[in-house]
Amino acid sequence: MEQQVQAEEPVRVLVIGAHPDDPEFACGGTSARWADEGKEIYYLVCTRGNKGSSDSDMTQERLIQIREQEQRAAAKIIGACEVNFLDFTDGELAPTLEFREAIVREIRRVRPQIVATHDPTVVYSSNHINHPDHRAVGTATLDAIYPTARDRLNFPHHEREGLLAHKVKEVYLWGAATPTVWVDISSTIDRKVEALRCHVSQVGKAENLAERIRERAKHVGEPQGIPLAEAFFRIEMAR
Repeated sequence: MEQQVQAEEPVRVLVIGAHPDDPEFACGGTSARWADEGKEIYYLVCTRGNKGSSDSDMTQERLIQIREQEQRAAAKIIGACEVNFLDFTDGELAPTLEFREAIVREIRRVRPQIVATHDPTVVYSSNHINHPDHRAVGTATLDAIYPTARDRLNFPHHEREGLLAHKVKEVYLWGAATPTVWVDISSTIDRKVEALRCHVSQVGKAENLAERIRERAKHVGEPQGIPLAEAFFRIEMAR
């Protein structure tokens, strides 16, 4: 009797960003490459970016609709199979227990082997202050991954809803001061740029966008012998 070969479980990646456009700016090339390799890419965007505009005629209600549409269009170009939003308020995120539970719920639902998110340890650099929402998302996500999502007695009502405890295997933190992993995005940088062009409310006509994104990827990759790269601090969770 022939032995049936069990289909290998697909690798699922959960990308957790604070605002629409964070996933593309931070790891759009990597996500597109992973999607090309057969990984399933899921987005969790923690706010709807309802304060990210300097347009004096813009309202938060209109901006929510615009940015959600932009994010879904961008994610489609990247190759993500799903985009979900949390309804926390832009500019007011904090690593509360309520916020952590919302992320735990999504981790237990998607059951990703890999999570990519903001590095919460970076507060500033010589020319940049890290958005407090970014830091809050990074902190809440790491707290959700370990130990909360892993241990079934945390938020036990999840189990009654069919959301079982889950252990993430790898974490990729973008924006790290001391990255440990560089991903070659030479084959997908055009998709990253195309996806970013969807975020018209943020990048406008984006005349020099491709040049800026390529220059940044070149700056990140060339010291490592990679033409164009995105960099991460990678955490391999203990087995």
